[in-house]
Amino acid sequence: MLRDILEEASKPCEGNPPAGLVEGIRLFNAGEFYECHEVIEHEWHAESRPIRRLYQGILQIGVGFLHARRGNHTGALLLLADGIAKTADFSPTCLGIDTGRLAAESQAAVERLRTLGPERLHEFDFTTVPQIQFAPESLPAASASAAPSPPWPEAEGP
Repeated sequence: MLRDILEEASKPCEGNPPAGLVEGIRLFNAGEFYECHEVIEHEWHAESRPIRRLYQGILQIGVGFLHARRGNHTGALLLLADGIAKTADFSPTCLGIDTGRLAAESQAAVERLRTLGPERLHEFDFTTVPQIQFAPESLPAASASAAPSPPWPEAEGP
């Protein structure tokens, strides 16, 4: 029993993401950052293991983009930086999520936000907000008869 608990704790990134995280990712990818926050926050509070830091990181990245959308340049930069740092701790992948890509693409968005500054924040192109992707190696192997349906939301568009 204790051995199983310790083994599970040492492999926080293995397995599938919980349903609430999957739903939060779907909302994030749809640009529904406030709703994403509400859903993932529930998973974050319910989780006691270190993996909760990943949940918090994804949540903070989403809220950072929400702040940008609402015109809060400073809040956007602060939350994005915190979220990127937490998410990057679980790079390159965790729970099948391409965390390295999320951190890198979010950092690129931070650079665009910094370049714009608070005066031109309204010019930020929200179509450049990253989509949370799942790592190719985490996708189920394709069968000869049909393509698999992954247990997570598919990203829309580039």
